[in-house]
Amino acid sequence: MFCKKISSRTTSILMLLVLSISCSQLKIAPQKTNLNPNKLNVKKAVLDNGLTVLIAPNPKLPIASYYTIFDVGGRYESKGTTGATHFLEHMMFKGAKKYGPGQFDTLIEKNGGMTNAYTTNDSTVYYQNIPSNFVETMVDLESDRLQHLLLEPISFESERQVIFEERKMRYENSPDGFIYLMMMKKVFEGTPYGQSVIGDVDDLKALSRDQVMDFFKTYYSPENAIVAIAGDVDPDKLLPVIKEKYGNIGKSKILKDLKSKRDDEKNYVIKAKFGGNYNYYATNPVPKFIVAFNGEKLGTHRAFVLDVLAYMLGNGGSSYLAQKYVRNSHPLLSDVSLNNYNLIHSGVFYFSGELLEGVDIEKVRTQFKNDMKSFCKEGLDSRTLQKTKNQIMSQAYQQMKTNAGMASMIMLNEKLYGDYNFGLKEMEIYNSITEAEVKNECTNILNKQMPIFLSAWNKFPKNTEAK
Repeated sequence: MFCKKISSRTTSILMLLVLSISCSQLKIAPQKTNLNPNKLNVKKAVLDNGLTVLIAPNPKLPIASYYTIFDVGGRYESKGTTGATHFLEHMMFKGAKKYGPGQFDTLIEKNGGMTNAYTTNDSTVYYQNIPSNFVETMVDLESDRLQHLLLEPISFESERQVIFEERKMRYENSPDGFIYLMMMKKVFEGTPYGQSVIGDVDDLKALSRDQVMDFFKTYYSPENAIVAIAGDVDPDKLLPVIKEKYGNIGKSKILKDLKSKRDDEKNYVIKAKFGGNYNYYATNPVPKFIVAFNGEKLGTHRAFVLDVLAYMLGNGGSSYLAQKYVRNSHPLLSDVSLNNYNLIHSGVFYFSGELLEGVDIEKVRTQFKNDMKSFCKEGLDSRTLQKTKNQIMSQAYQQMKTNAGMASMIMLNEKLYGDYNFGLKEMEIYNSITEAEVKNECTNILNKQMPIFLSAWNKFPKNTEAK
């Protein structure tokens, strides 16, 4: 995910669930988890032009969070236009008809709020945390840039340089970001997910204002967006304001056909050759590695099981992987994790780690591949499963307590599942997963599949691959 403001980074709900809680920090709860069966307190409306609006009132404090998601991400680009979606995200802050250059950020910040955005393979999200008395102005600001974005030429060229600097920070000067990009390119080679979200250098150099404007006019239409607002607001008073400001924005005339062609499942069939080893030059003085498997697309039961599996083996300092490779008398690694990344049309299941100084990368490569045969037997048990469920439930409920967490959750669930209440169903799914299911999927992936092994190090030759 890549943000407008380089100093800030936002993760998805899935990544929050996978990465944010240490296993050693949460006590084990009783076996039975009492889930709230009620629907979330959300008012939903769909305007005549297709814009979906979700409002979750929370009058505890005079603040609110305002989230907008557009169903367009890096996978909608093709060779020659990679990075266009992310470039457009940047330009959305550079002025529109009513609120000109510099006014969007300044007005929000002068009123005690903050604003940012992020772009992923599947979507683009804009968000603000603001005082509740500023919400109506926020509606005006957002509707103005949705209708009348300027894409002023001078700002366009200056922002191009900002994006090049962001690319350097995310990829060239970040070994973690670089090896992740190489993993995505290898696993999803020949599919729309095998492209850089920030964009390839040659494409970024050549990308024109007209091309970015075409993306804006095509994908930034009301039927392709969801607005979610959570906080100290009255839905019955706010909806008429939203209808007034957004209601006259027209639909895209070509979007439906374009998306139908781009979303054809044939475009996302995995073509990668698993089983290979790839070495890349990067700036890190000690080797980093990723072991990547073909994963699962978002929303299936198997995707939820793989979430639990990744959590059980790799979450926190007390996890099986940490104890085996980091926190023992003869450690090999300084860091290790396991991630299940589900995309709308595909997915990747991957280990990542960093070696201790002086440890041989070939030794780790060989030992890790041999050790994987025992992970499913040694690292999975009923106690760890229950602890994982407790952590997932705790994180989900904690997220619902904040305006930003609630707005983000209902927005993403409405987009991905067509149901803003899916967060409650999601917890029921996690809670229903059995130890046998987790062990079965562990065996299917780690013992029956061949992975791609990637490593990055400043001792490797530049611009070469070793298979």
